Amino acid sequence: MSDGRQEQGQGRLQGEQQPVVRVVVADDQTAVREALATVLDLQSGVEVVATAKDGGEAVRAAEEHAPDVVLMDLNMPRVDGVEATRLIGERFPGVAVVVLTTFADEEYILAALGAGARGYLTKESGREDITRAVRAAAAGQSVLDPAVRDRLVAAAARGGAPVQRPGAGLAPELTPREVEVLTLIGEGLTNRGIAERLVVSEATVKTHINNLFSKAHLRDRAHAVKYAFIHGLVKTPG
Repeated sequence: MSDGRQEQGQGRLQGEQQPVVRVVVADDQTAVREALATVLDLQSGVEVVATAKDGGEAVRAAEEHAPDVVLMDLNMPRVDGVEATRLIGERFPGVAVVVLTTFADEEYILAALGAGARGYLTKESGREDITRAVRAAAAGQSVLDPAVRDRLVAAAARGGAPVQRPGAGLAPELTPREVEVLTLIGEGLTNRGIAERLVVSEATVKTHINNLFSKAHLRDRAHAVKYAFIHGLVKTPG
């Protein structure tokens, strides 16, 4: 095992201050894999330390290079992205996985998030969205593509989740500001988007999210989206 394991989840320092987010890119399509690696390497504060053409290679790269983030495709040969995500979560819990895939079906979304993925994007995402998701994951945050958020809400609706009148039944400890933040999570906004909407810092948003997750016993952003829907804070797409 590499000595770099001590750096896991922390990134190396660029100069004296800015942490460099170390990334492994896993995709079975060579052109896509190389393009993603090139795009990310051009971003300030991001370094691609390895690429992988299947899930097995992604797991080995996580062990060898101790990245902060693995950008993971789902449909790969031998070991698929869901299984690789699960293995990385079990063996290297300090490594965050962000899924980047063509699939936005709820089956794939729930499988990947259930395996421990910290973010889920479709390949229609732009380079800024991908870079933002990688940085957010390295900072312990999660990002859901708006299309993924819509699928989760629609799945909750089809599953017969009882929807209450807006705000009814929420954890009583939630402050009005935390309810605002929860609503914006339900609408699919990132931490940066929430900060811009509320005119506060991203650090303040992260504090609100940590508090409301604790009070409402929410596991992750996907769970928060469903919770916001059930309590009438967001509506189904369309």
